[in-house]
Amino acid sequence: MGMAAERLDDSFIPDTSNQRQMRDALGMFGTGVTIVTAQAQDGPAAITANSFSSVSLSPPMVLWSLDRKSSRYRTFAQTSHYAIHVLNARQENLCMEVARNPTKLHELELDYNKHGVPILDDCLVRFDCEQHALYDGGDHVIILGTVSLVTTPQVCDPLAFFGGRTGTFTSHCSL
Repeated sequence: MGMAAERLDDSFIPDTSNQRQMRDALGMFGTGVTIVTAQAQDGPAAITANSFSSVSLSPPMVLWSLDRKSSRYRTFAQTSHYAIHVLNARQENLCMEVARNPTKLHELELDYNKHGVPILDDCLVRFDCEQHALYDGGDHVIILGTVSLVTTPQVCDPLAFFGGRTGTFTSHCSL
């Protein structure tokens, strides 16, 4: 069989005039949702991100991407340690509150890891990281971290992100 003909009505060439359309297309890839935390000069810092991905098992490394225009850019680009929390379905409100409010964690009673990074309870998994490198990613920076500790609470149902909306995915895990 030959290749299917490309449907031009469903295609576009990404450029500055259609960034919303590009963002919507990228949103068709369903992901989990994370909150990344670090200690800033004025207290605990947090940002909601779905750009998280595994990189390597040996050494254990993960990455996430941060918008250069974010008010939180300087804190996360300059920190040596941070924690990535993969959120569970019951943390949707926290996800949205952190996305809107850069100082949301100032309102919460938090524990801290051995590097002074604020940590959140009851997430699906937490990756404590040491920043390894920053890479140019256009209007974002790609932050590569070496994982120093993994914490897996006994929680199963993930928070999901698809098409610009959060939702839940019921797992059948055996925790």
